[in-house]
Amino acid sequence: MRDNAMRRRGFLGALGAVGLSVAAQPTGVAAGSGRSPGLLTLIGSYTSADPAGRGLEVAHRGPGGALHPGGVVDGVPDASFFAWSPDHRFVYVTNERPAGTVTAVDVSAHRPVVLGSVSTRGAGPTHLTVHPDGDFLLTANYTDGTVVVHRRRADGTLGESTDLVQHPGAQPHAHQVVVDPSGRWVIAVDLGADAVFCYRLDPGTGRLARHQHLALPTGTGPRHLVFHPDATRAYLLAELASTITVLHFDVDTGRFTPGEVLSTRDEDATGENFPAEIAISRDARFVYASNRGDDTLAAFAVRDDHLEPLGGTPTGGSWPRHFTFDPEQTSLYVANQRSGTITRLRRDPGTGALTSTSDRYDCPSVAALTFHG
Repeated sequence: MRDNAMRRRGFLGALGAVGLSVAAQPTGVAAGSGRSPGLLTLIGSYTSADPAGRGLEVAHRGPGGALHPGGVVDGVPDASFFAWSPDHRFVYVTNERPAGTVTAVDVSAHRPVVLGSVSTRGAGPTHLTVHPDGDFLLTANYTDGTVVVHRRRADGTLGESTDLVQHPGAQPHAHQVVVDPSGRWVIAVDLGADAVFCYRLDPGTGRLARHQHLALPTGTGPRHLVFHPDATRAYLLAELASTITVLHFDVDTGRFTPGEVLSTRDEDATGENFPAEIAISRDARFVYASNRGDDTLAAFAVRDDHLEPLGGTPTGGSWPRHFTFDPEQTSLYVANQRSGTITRLRRDPGTGALTSTSDRYDCPSVAALTFHG
């Protein structure tokens, strides 16, 4: 099962080096046209995949919830994940390539302007986050199992790399890096090492010091986690085991303790399945996870320290790599990579229930999306 999951990223090794250009505005958006109608939406896709995606593109969400195209931003290849600055003036994009880079984009005028790219000092960057103090960007390099730190400048550009940490193990694959709700701890999830690492970031030097190495059962394949807002627990999604593990977290000591483990799949599900993304509602009452293979979003109700399965809802596409709430949290937008579609599921905030809609946005090899809310 591990080998099957690893082979899905084999295309990375075949990508060629492509020079990055800088676009002052998205292609197809007229200069001086002002703010696009509707909510600004950024979409990332794999330009080196087959079929080829468009990299970074702009859409806007209309009043009814449908997405409408707004142009392509030049110079952001293989755009696979997004992270916002604390003031939402800048967004940072992973360029998931053998010679990994991160691109900084200014969206303060509601029309993306590429500020430039820097090396991630590794291969296949797949996730990134801006530290809440705004001074540092942290990026997970999947292929080599490393986490890199860059200093952020006031103008949104990225400065020098201040640290690079290597995860242990025969085949480490760092898949996510986040900061806990208190802002005190940096957490890295490594699929290949079957581990979660907790670091302390020195705010002066930008260097990481490892604090905990939480080993998980072999073959778990942890991919992403999401914290409960109270910082006392986190929900860890396993790509290879199709499970969610409730992790209890002591914010004072910076240590995780594993708790209950639940399946992400419906009881009658069969065949291979590789969960991808996990998210928690703003009111912390519901957790959602995407199943690639079953092609569903699984919903769970938060009951104190436990999760109660509510069942899965078809995404309306194939291979849901990523999904995100809209700002109102009345819809979930799903990036279905293999079908090349973004679909919208309507969400009942009271019950957590999801229902399908006819809204569909075509984007070949789509990887992720985010709203400038």
